[in-house]
Amino acid sequence: MDKIAVLIPCYNEEKTIAKVVKDAKEALPEAVIYVYNNNSSDRTVEIAKEAGAVVRSEYMQGKGNVIRRMFREVEAECYIMVDGDDTYPMEYAREMVDKVLLHSADMVVGDRLSSTYFTENKRPFHNFGNSIVRSSINRLFHCDIKDIMTGYRAFSYGFVKTFPVLSTGFEIETEMTIHAVYNNMQIENVIVDYRDRPEGSESKLNTFSDGFKVLHTIMKLYRDYKPFGFFGLCSILLTLLAVVLFIPIFITYIETGLVDRFPTLFVCGFIGLAALQSLFAGLILSNMALKNRRDFEYRLTLVTRRVREG
Repeated sequence: MDKIAVLIPCYNEEKTIAKVVKDAKEALPEAVIYVYNNNSSDRTVEIAKEAGAVVRSEYMQGKGNVIRRMFREVEAECYIMVDGDDTYPMEYAREMVDKVLLHSADMVVGDRLSSTYFTENKRPFHNFGNSIVRSSINRLFHCDIKDIMTGYRAFSYGFVKTFPVLSTGFEIETEMTIHAVYNNMQIENVIVDYRDRPEGSESKLNTFSDGFKVLHTIMKLYRDYKPFGFFGLCSILLTLLAVVLFIPIFITYIETGLVDRFPTLFVCGFIGLAALQSLFAGLILSNMALKNRRDFEYRLTLVTRRVREG
């Protein structure tokens, strides 16, 4: 098992990968540098090998698929994950590693948004999207994470080996954050500088399509992790809709003693039943989520014992 593993997911990063590997070696000379190639069509693989990295491949396209492969294959006490586009300075890596190895953090977030991100990033919709995602998750999950979408993170062995990777693309960072928050894992924050991509290096993110995927992931994970909140909200909305439709019928009945819109009344009844079903679904799924969390704590204990004994 490695003491420290630097994980670099890569797709067509020939312009920057050599510098990222070099900087990682200088910042963490005892670490093993892993570059995971995701079907690059340029010289990323060749350059990474020349720079001294261990190069492996993931043939299913998407950052989530790459991270799943990395987390399965690499064994280390501490993991540093960083993008291969040279937007994150590696001089912060030592502080992030120390928080995992010396302060028992499960995940350390490299926080760009509290430093230079909004001035360095030249894509205003990305800036807006990051703010929306951060505020959404902090409100829905009652937390205070400073940077949700950062690709610069450190992880403990326990986090890596118990994290179920479900996403396939760039929404993986959102999934990591929610998983750590929901399971009450120790999350630390390190403010890091951010620099925009160098000239000739192109972002793989599509602002709108990937943004919608991230928002969809947030709602899906909120449904899975907080089912009573999700289905309780659905129940409230359905109840309000039924009441709004029923009020005119009730007023007419009070005034005339007659019900003149039976179809609408039937619709109100069915909507009310749907509201009750949603409420009870939330209660049942909430108990199931509680059981899943207990099972997770048991698995985490086993994994943590393994790394201590190993």
